[in-house]
Amino acid sequence: MAKEAFFKYIKPAPLTQKVTTRDGCVYMYRVMKFIGWIPPKKGPIFLRGLYYFYSFFTFTFGVIYLPLGFALSYLNEFDKFTPDEFLTSLQVALNAYGGAVKSSITYINLWRLRKVENILDELDERVDSDAARKKLHKSVALSNFVFLFFTIVYNGYTGSTFLAYLASGRPPWSVYNPFIDWRDSLLNLFIQANFEYLIMSWAVIQDQLSDTYLLVFIILIRGHFNLLMGRVQNLRTDPNKSDDENYEDLVNCINDHKKILECCKLLRPMISGTIFVQFGLIGSVLGLTLINIFFFSNLWRGLASCVFVLAVLCQTFPFCYNCNLLIDECQELGVRIFQSNWIDAPARYKSTLIQFMHHVQQPIMFMAGGIIPITMNSNITVAKFAFSIITVVREMNLAEQFK
Repeated sequence: MAKEAFFKYIKPAPLTQKVTTRDGCVYMYRVMKFIGWIPPKKGPIFLRGLYYFYSFFTFTFGVIYLPLGFALSYLNEFDKFTPDEFLTSLQVALNAYGGAVKSSITYINLWRLRKVENILDELDERVDSDAARKKLHKSVALSNFVFLFFTIVYNGYTGSTFLAYLASGRPPWSVYNPFIDWRDSLLNLFIQANFEYLIMSWAVIQDQLSDTYLLVFIILIRGHFNLLMGRVQNLRTDPNKSDDENYEDLVNCINDHKKILECCKLLRPMISGTIFVQFGLIGSVLGLTLINIFFFSNLWRGLASCVFVLAVLCQTFPFCYNCNLLIDECQELGVRIFQSNWIDAPARYKSTLIQFMHHVQQPIMFMAGGIIPITMNSNITVAKFAFSIITVVREMNLAEQFK
């Protein structure tokens, strides 16, 4: 029963059950509460204070200490690294620096997500048919499934790297620890490995939240956009409605479109910052990871690195793909407006329809850092840098020199 209750949100709920768009964020907000991002508004002062202390603790270690620990390791223990240990550490260190920035941006702008949810609540009120409710249930289930999949991938990397390196007698990421030297004893190694696993888990969860909130919300926004296209297609198809009622339906569709645009406007500053950071890192991180897999890793470390590659690809590719779909759907909306039943409509209806069609011709786009369009083409372009790094290493025979 507990298992069914936990996984029920990844399956479309029956039409007899009331579902709101907010339900598509259930897993995401649970993880935010777990990591300390959503403090309780009620309860004993002692417990609330304890939660704030926990929030400060996880944020400090995940966002501040971990990037600093990597830098101190390279300064103090660089000569003790083997090539595969250094590459494993460096690929995660680069991601940790970017993750610290992304997590900070996401945490500071959490209020934007709450405002978007309020607008989505208003759009939920427009879902008035079984067919529309069915589509809403599917988008809610998909967003929860995506978040759960990301959770498995991200934490799968952390666990697999921890086990692979601990089994080989090394700490998983070689993060600087001023209090113990893991080389002194097996107990110190075990303590160091578990310490690294703990702080890396906090950092990975925070990184996951900054990578998945945008995907969760664009899936939910696209769900309402598709419902809007269905309403536009059904304009003036009911013979029992008067001209005033048909005009009201058109105005409601225009208002729905404005609300969707408002959601995107609220999310743009968050998305712009997080994706810009990721675009700047993805090529380097992928290149270092692939070099580690091809030239230095053994079987188990290589498998852990493969999971890391999957996690890195998940950071941008799914969101960029959904951005492309949203652009295509904007074009489709304009076509459906033009193909709707407007030929014998009153002049007021036609003039309003023309203005609506003019506005929807401007596609909904997101920009990384305000300069790079967030599309699949942009993502592929920045990811290609990884292959440039591999080519340089092979042509200059750098892998053999490091060995």
